Amino acid sequence: MFRATSSKRAPWHIIRSDAKRRARLNGISHLLKLIPYKRVQRDKVTPPKRSNQGRYNDQAGPRAGDEFVAERY
Repeated sequence: MFRATSSKRAPWHIIRSDAKRRARLNGISHLLKLIPYKRVQRDKVTPPKRSNQGRYNDQAGPRAGDEFVAERY
C-alpha cells in the first residue's frame, strides 16, 4: 500500500512507535522540520513598573460573593 500511494507530492512517513512518547516527539519534530522559517529580529521589551494602586490582597478575609475552593489537604 505504501509503494502504491506514496508520491513526491504526498509521501508517507513511518514512525517507529514502540515507545509512544518518543514516537510522538519524533513525529512533531519531523513536521516542524518540514516548515520553513527564519528568525525575526524583535525589539527588546521593557515592561513598566507595577502600580500598587488598587492592589489585590489575597490574604484578606472573604468578601461577599467570593467563593474559595475547600482546602482538603
